[in-house]
Parts: sequence; structure tokens; C-alpha cells
Amino acid sequence: MTHNNNVVTRSSDPEQIDLIDLVVQLWRGKWVIAAFIAIALILAGVYLAFAKEKWTSTAIITEPDAAQIGNYSTALNILFGTAAPKLSDIQETVITRYNASFSALSQSLENQVEPEKLTIEPTVKGQNFPLSINYVNSSAESAQKQVAKYIQQIDEQIQKELEVDLNDNIKQQVATLKDVLSNQETIAQEQKDLRIKQISEALKYAEAANITTPKIQQTQDVTQETMFLLGTEALQEMIARETSRPLTFSESYYQNKQKLLDIQKLKIDPTTIHAYRYVMKPDLPIRRDSPKRALVLVLAVLLGGIIGSGVVLGRNALRNYNATA
Repeated sequence: MTHNNNVVTRSSDPEQIDLIDLVVQLWRGKWVIAAFIAIALILAGVYLAFAKEKWTSTAIITEPDAAQIGNYSTALNILFGTAAPKLSDIQETVITRYNASFSALSQSLENQVEPEKLTIEPTVKGQNFPLSINYVNSSAESAQKQVAKYIQQIDEQIQKELEVDLNDNIKQQVATLKDVLSNQETIAQEQKDLRIKQISEALKYAEAANITTPKIQQTQDVTQETMFLLGTEALQEMIARETSRPLTFSESYYQNKQKLLDIQKLKIDPTTIHAYRYVMKPDLPIRRDSPKRALVLVLAVLLGGIIGSGVVLGRNALRNYNATA
């Protein structure tokens, strides 16, 4: 009997929560709760109608292939010969340069009065390439077109930069080769003048010794000291021949001359250079990032239900309190 009294006492405690009573109260106030849910759904519909949509288009790029930088690589080989960078090094250099320029563009777009969200990052964590490019816009078509435009814009920028670098290297190499050729020509002229001077000295000795005809049979044995023994006639003939003979150059002179001509004729169309290659072209998104219609509606129902339930329970609690007082 005591046990039953205790149960009745606990159930009569005003601080105990009676779940059945709560359910009954909520059921009785179902129309109030439904009204709040309806209001929340209306507000959610207004939000969905006027909220700015966000769509993300994604493209994946990687290093350019050999054909896309073939002309540029050939130009570097002409300029630097065996010292030219390898094709794989050029590929990595241009895509790294592309990545840096694209990151700079992304930062500038973010700092605009109306920011644009453009990101570039490695597709696979821990690997430099390929790179994933994402652009957010208010429509799927605009996002796709704009990210393609920015990718092309940076590619054209890299083309111009590589063309400027190449022209600077050409100017530098041309100036260097001209200096080398000029030095070789100066040396060849000095060698010719020295040869004529040596023969002229020998002619003076021959005239002083009154030697007009050769006194030695083997000309290969003639030295600077014995050259006067060739006689004045032969020496005069040698001076005339040396004076009219063109300068004598080494093989390296003609190699440098050929290299200079090749470099001076070197022209490259920058539009044939590309700093990237598509792994995946900009896609047309089929699902928008925000607002999420289903999520917004679910949250509206939950929020409306919670507020409506709070109103019903609060109203009943206030009524019970007044009755008790």
C-alpha cells in the first residue's frame, strides 16, 4: 500500500514531465503549429526566390605536352645549344609559372568590390600536378564560360611573358656572339699584319744581302731567321699575296657565325606556345551549391514546428500557472 502511495506522490510532483500530456497539448495546438510551419515555409519560399544562386564549374589542367611547347623548346636549343633546359624541365617550369599567375589572378578577383571566387589547387594532395580550377557564379552557364575565359586569359599572359623572355635572350645572345666574332676578327687581322711584317723584315735583310733568288731548296725548312734566303723576288711576291688574301679564321669562328645567323633568323609565334593541357575541360554543373532547396524547406518545417510547439506549450504553461495562482 505504501508503494502505491509513493507512486501517486511522484506522479503528482509538479516538476515531473508527463510526455503523454505534452503530446496531448501539442495535438490540441496542432493548428497553431501548422500555422507557424506555413509561415516558415512562406519565408523559405521568399528566400529561395530572391537568394543569389551559386554554381561551381570545375576544370582540371596539367603540364603541356611536347607539341604545345615544341617551338619554344626548339628556340631554346638554338639559343643555348647543349646548355638548353630539358623538355621535361620546360614543361614543369611553364605550368609552375601558370599556377603562380593564376593564383595572383584569384587573389585580385577576391579583392574586388564584388568579389569573385576563383581557386586553383592540386587535384591530388601531395602532388603538384594536375591542378583543379574552380569558379563560382550565379548560373551554371556563366560559371562554365567564365572559368574557361580565365584559363585562356592566363595562357595568353604566359605566352606574352615567354615571348618577352625569349626576345631578351635573343638580344643577349646576338650581342655576345657579335663580341666574340669581333674579337676573333681582330685576332685574325693582327695575325695577318704580323705575318706581313715578318715577311717585310725578311725582305729588308734580303735587299741588304743583295739576295734576289732563293738560296735554299726546301721551303718547308724556312724559319723566321732564314726567310731572307728566299730572295727579294719571292718575298715581294709573298707580301703581295698576303696583303690581298682574306683573313684566316678558325673553325669556331664559322660555328659562331652560323649560330649568329640562326639566332637572328629565329622567330616564334607566341600563339603556338601553351602553358597547360586540359585533363578535364570546364564542366557544366548540374547541381547548385546554394541555396539548397530541399535543405531550406526541411529546416523551415523544423524551425516552424519548434517555434509553434514552443508557443503552444508556453501558452498552456502560462494558463496553468495562472489557474494555480
